Amino acid sequence: MSDSVLYSVFLLVSLGVIAAIVLYIVSKKFYVYENPLISEVDDILPAANCGGCGSPGCKAFADKLVNTEDISELFCPVGGNEVMKQVSEILGKEVTEKDPTVAVLLCQGGCEVRPKTTIYQGPRTCAVSAMVYGGETDCQYGCLGDGDCVAVCDFDAMYMDENTGLPVIDTDKCTSCEACVKACPRDIIEMRPLNKRDLKIFVGCLNQDKAGIAKKACDVACIGCSKCEDICPKDAVIMTDTLAYIDPIACTLCRKCVEVCPTHSIIETNFPPKKVKKPKEEKPKREKVAVVKAKVESVNPKTDA
Repeated sequence: MSDSVLYSVFLLVSLGVIAAIVLYIVSKKFYVYENPLISEVDDILPAANCGGCGSPGCKAFADKLVNTEDISELFCPVGGNEVMKQVSEILGKEVTEKDPTVAVLLCQGGCEVRPKTTIYQGPRTCAVSAMVYGGETDCQYGCLGDGDCVAVCDFDAMYMDENTGLPVIDTDKCTSCEACVKACPRDIIEMRPLNKRDLKIFVGCLNQDKAGIAKKACDVACIGCSKCEDICPKDAVIMTDTLAYIDPIACTLCRKCVEVCPTHSIIETNFPPKKVKKPKEEKPKREKVAVVKAKVESVNPKTDA
């Protein structure tokens, strides 16, 4: 082996050793201590990285949980109360339980009830459509139907219905991450409490136009008639100008508002059909029969002696 080769090998080894020493010194100099609890909490979190907790990812949320004294306002919607209880046991901090929620679509203006009046040619996204024009129908408040909410859902809890042109939410898969809520430019997706058997009653319309204009644009638009407000026994219906809104906390699911809505804009989900009371059959009246008791006189025939 020539001296030049040995010199080259020695030089490379020397450079490697020097670089290793420098890297070691730098790593010690700029070492950032990480609380081991962060990794422990991160392992419990669902690793969805959906942003529903307000943090960019589960690792960042774990860091916030560990380094925040009061975590009562912090909550992982995907993991729910069960995961937060485990976090509480690890950190020794109190957490607040929250009722599960599910996304609902506040629009039922499908193709059959909300006819198209224009044809849009351009990028098919709700965000672009909302900026460029008002939509392909005369309703300026309803669903644009381009599926931005479906695209951002990481849990396959939404899909577009080809017949109605509206998104459909699978409540069994919905994790309350609110990604669809943030993605909708029309703000027509709302998180509502997930009641037993997923029973819900809500107004499926956000049209703020006057009754005549709203009804012309969509057959099932809310016309602000206030009939639902008048009949509600718990004051759960709130009228705002020409639009009704049902408070999910105050609503007792009595369904009286559903029955009186003239445009059927109030939606009820997963309720069994109401039993139709059969009219009572009138029993035929008994005719009074006069019974005449005949007095029969017993006649003893006279016998000849």
